[in-house]
Amino acid sequence: MDQVFIKGLTTDAVIGVYDWERTIRQPLIFDLDMAWDIRPAAADEDLAATLNYAAISEYIINFVEASSFLLVETLAEQLVAKLRKEFHIPWMRLRVTKPAAVKQATGGVGVVIERGVLPS
Repeated sequence: MDQVFIKGLTTDAVIGVYDWERTIRQPLIFDLDMAWDIRPAAADEDLAATLNYAAISEYIINFVEASSFLLVETLAEQLVAKLRKEFHIPWMRLRVTKPAAVKQATGGVGVVIERGVLPS
């Protein structure tokens, strides 16, 4: 199965369990791999047949900026469920990185989840 990806999409969110985290916005970085058959779009150069990564990126930014989760895990679960439903994505992998959470973790910390069935 083909995959469409988005790497390094960054936006700010109210995220965290500590009182001070509830009063600031912190950066989050999103990496997505999404199963999609690109052949119909490629055959006719038909935008309507693509998995529109610009629309998905905008959806993520709007969702995250309007959210206020305690846990990155909750944000990831809800975001993936909404993306899969809205864009009819059969399978996706989402990595959410919270780069400022642990000072010594220079690459950030976060979660990676996979949901759906990867078509063959």
